[in-house]
Amino acid sequence: MSISSNSLPNDIRRVAAEAGVSIATVSRVFNNPNRVSAKTRRRVLETAARLDYRPNLMGQNLRKGRAQAVGVVIPTPQGRFSDPFFLELLTGLGEGLAEAELDLLVTTCPPGPQELACYQRLVESKRVDALVIARTRRHDERIRYLLQRQTPFVAHGRSDQISQPYAYLDMDGRYGFYLACKHLLGLGHRRIAFIGVSSELNFAHYRLEGYQQALAEVGLIPDPGWILEGDLSEESGYRLTQTLLATTLPPTAILCANDLMALGALQALRELDFKAGQEVSVIGYDDIPLSQYTDPPLSTVHQPIRKMGQRLVEMLLARLNGVAVAELQEVWVPELVLRRSDGAPPV
Repeated sequence: MSISSNSLPNDIRRVAAEAGVSIATVSRVFNNPNRVSAKTRRRVLETAARLDYRPNLMGQNLRKGRAQAVGVVIPTPQGRFSDPFFLELLTGLGEGLAEAELDLLVTTCPPGPQELACYQRLVESKRVDALVIARTRRHDERIRYLLQRQTPFVAHGRSDQISQPYAYLDMDGRYGFYLACKHLLGLGHRRIAFIGVSSELNFAHYRLEGYQQALAEVGLIPDPGWILEGDLSEESGYRLTQTLLATTLPPTAILCANDLMALGALQALRELDFKAGQEVSVIGYDDIPLSQYTDPPLSTVHQPIRKMGQRLVEMLLARLNGVAVAELQEVWVPELVLRRSDGAPPV
């Protein structure tokens, strides 16, 4: 997997960079020039001419299409559209699309067979001109369907079982939880549990691998009872933490596959009179805004969710303007953010 850089001499990204504007502004110069100042328009056109850049008709058609909208289907159980991760992602998407003068159509659907039907309705009814796929899976029929229909899209995440190339932006979750687990090992922890979600979700698969890799490097094999699957909710983290702490030899640290489950874990520790960060360490993943204000503040793996939403829009516009798919496959590196929910194990 690669982290993209400027590539083709006529790449819209290079025009934007050298003209000192955004990709959306370059696109607007060619598709809606009256919305760009004369000074900026002239600079972009001069840069485009120098680089021999010509806009792709595919990109122009998006603005001339009858929808002028990009769709995103949020896979969430009914009645639970409250995940701060998705709210941050949608904010980034909305900001990027607003700059490009495109609308964002958001719908929700429970994960599973109904989700593909939702994509089919959006595409076949022509309610959207392009799509952003959220939370990719290892076997992802949504990606296969959009490739088959030749519908423009960019994926938030990778899918291991798709051989045909497609545009995606992902975080290196394997490295993120490798860092987190190595940190806990360095503090002296040896009984480290993992609260995850079905490994059919690609990000969950990678995060579990990072945890297992860090343990393997010091010769540890985790107790199977310390690897539990939840559903990315606070309730799930709360319930599974209670299960872990009820065992004969409970873990001294817990890695949670997202911050919401980590919040549930912190609540379970409080109710069971365990001091988070002193008796049991907890580390989450995402670094949602709320993680700074928990008690204690949550240590977590940071990914710039809002910025990722904005970048997904840039990638989609680049794809529509002729940038090759191979140049639109990015894997960003997460950072470990240490606050006060982790510490050395009790003696």
